[in-house]
Amino acid sequence: MKKHFIAMASLLLGAVGCNSAPEPLTVNSTLTAEEIAEARLTPEVMWKMGRIGSAEVAPDGSKVLYTVTRYSMEENRGVTQIYTLSLADGTVAELTDTSSNNTAARWNTDGSRIYLLSNRSGSMQLWSMAPDGSDPKQITDVEGGIEDYGVSPDGKHLHYVKAVHVKDIRSADVHKDMPHSKARIYDDLMARHWDYWDEGEYRHIFVAPIVDGKATEARDITGAEAAWDTPLAPYFDGGEIAWHPHGKQLAYTCKPLTGKEYAVSTDSDIFVHLLESDHTLNICKSTDLQSITINGKPADTKHFVGYDKYPVWSPDGSKIAFRSQERAGNESDKQRLFVYDVQSGKAEYITASFDYHAENIVWADEQTLYFIAPIEATHQICRAKLDGSPVEVITAGDHDITSFSLGGGRCVATVQKISMATELFEVELSDGEMRQISHVNKEVYENIRLGEVQKRWVRTTDGKRMLVWVILPPDFDPARKYPTLLYCQGGPQNVVSQFWSYRWNFQLMAAQGYVVVAPNRRGLPSFGQEWLDQISGDYSGQNIRDYLSAIDDVAKEPWCDRERLGCVGASYGGYSVFYLAGHHQKRFKAFIAHCGIFNFESMYGETEELFFLNNDYGGAYWEKNNRTAKRSYAHSPHKFVTNWDTPILIFTGEYDFRIPYTQSLQAFTAARMLGIPARLVEFENEAHQVLRPQNSLVWNREFFGWLDKYLK
Repeated sequence: MKKHFIAMASLLLGAVGCNSAPEPLTVNSTLTAEEIAEARLTPEVMWKMGRIGSAEVAPDGSKVLYTVTRYSMEENRGVTQIYTLSLADGTVAELTDTSSNNTAARWNTDGSRIYLLSNRSGSMQLWSMAPDGSDPKQITDVEGGIEDYGVSPDGKHLHYVKAVHVKDIRSADVHKDMPHSKARIYDDLMARHWDYWDEGEYRHIFVAPIVDGKATEARDITGAEAAWDTPLAPYFDGGEIAWHPHGKQLAYTCKPLTGKEYAVSTDSDIFVHLLESDHTLNICKSTDLQSITINGKPADTKHFVGYDKYPVWSPDGSKIAFRSQERAGNESDKQRLFVYDVQSGKAEYITASFDYHAENIVWADEQTLYFIAPIEATHQICRAKLDGSPVEVITAGDHDITSFSLGGGRCVATVQKISMATELFEVELSDGEMRQISHVNKEVYENIRLGEVQKRWVRTTDGKRMLVWVILPPDFDPARKYPTLLYCQGGPQNVVSQFWSYRWNFQLMAAQGYVVVAPNRRGLPSFGQEWLDQISGDYSGQNIRDYLSAIDDVAKEPWCDRERLGCVGASYGGYSVFYLAGHHQKRFKAFIAHCGIFNFESMYGETEELFFLNNDYGGAYWEKNNRTAKRSYAHSPHKFVTNWDTPILIFTGEYDFRIPYTQSLQAFTAARMLGIPARLVEFENEAHQVLRPQNSLVWNREFFGWLDKYLK
């Protein structure tokens, strides 16, 4: 149940219709006298923090272009602005104000202009402006706006992403004499995805020439009848599309499947569209691609049947680097770095001897690539060369590098920690030295106290070493006893790294007086593929024992109050809470589950991406001869509710179609029918996450209210 941040952002940022002017937003990010006096991180303080988004170094290495989003709690929406930061003296320039949303800021090839998406004309369109924010010019005027874009390096073409109506699914379209009917009609899967119903509209890529600074007639290169999304649903990530350095070809990710095939498959491929001939090649299924090589030698490995994504052209356009997963249907398989040679048609597996993912791939020159890898619950920049030499890990330390950009011989990264929201750091790639260059939330850090983050290695029941983060309350006193929370991670294959979350925030929990125990249990990346793979087909097994090993180890500390332990989690973490509620042997005094899986059988029939459950459960509930599936369904949390004996708070979102809200309703019903103190908080306008500012404050009030009631 992977983390996911999608098009709902336009709602949160106050995007408007194409015929209305954007409403200016007044953002108050200044701390009050009371907040400064209290010196404590609260949900209200957290929502005053600026959130750095994309960041890109100028081609000459002189500046960094980046975005910051801030929110108005009163208006329940946010606004994104564009800034530059001088790498010479640290000077920050504000290029846009809060009268419109301005996102996806990128330099042109020579740094003389900045491209951006802006709704200043009424809908999201492509604009350009001078590097100081002056001379804004609108490039596109597409009805309804566009969702993402890319301008070719020569500036002669652009691509943009836009939804296209392909199929009639609404009953009013099928039965045109019934215009007021409100039905949807389906003949195959998938009827819905993540947080939206399929209504016959799919994202397509359009390519248009730019003439005299304006986009002219565009061509749908996905295909007018294509009933699938490019970029891929549900993320719709523009990073899956890349221009050739000469501007005559466009590489992109696509999964050209429909119906049941789409629901059970992860087989996306890399396609290359040739502008001049209007021809498209699938390089992953090319007849020329007869072999895969490792260090120049033929490899006995499968062809590209899993996710193949994020193409990146080499500087001369002779090669394409991309991420590839070997095993079909396994979205958490190792993200391998491949390099495809355009002339020979062969693909080289670059990270075969490196047991970690390769993400955010960037070419430095024709023989050198950099990428981000999760390593022992952190994210670091690594270097790979095409000469077969071992991968080098460049950076080190307890931090998450979430993205980076190269320009003019310099590298700038976005970095976050458990104790710091995202900031910009300059990275020296020769030795990995890092220097913080932005201070977007300086006022907050100067006026609140944060807790100590401890790195703890715990011995598991099968003799392994497990990394556990322990976050202590500010002004921690070892002579006191503290209520303690076990945090159960979602995914299930999402690393418990040095992330800063605006909901599951460890420092926020610690600031309310709780010790937080956050284990990197079995099934999480950054500890090798064996550790990651173990959870699939064994949800109720070793990873559950890992949770208990972590909390039991910390509970031995004299400052941990064993009579006031709580257990919280979302998504797979919500499943973990439901399962532990029936197996915790009276360890915990309070549970909180957000969008958790409660009933495996009904979940299989309610969710949408069936490849996920086929991989992680082992198959469908009717496969009576499937030993893995039988074991999974036999250990569904709902079968152990008669063991429930502890108060439980349950959150869910009405638009969550990944783990539908009915799972939470079933759990709430069971708890109340069994006489267990329980509360259900259902958000009618949220999905798998809680994203809207006022909903977030309600979530936090209910979350800490429940913990305070039963643990304090």
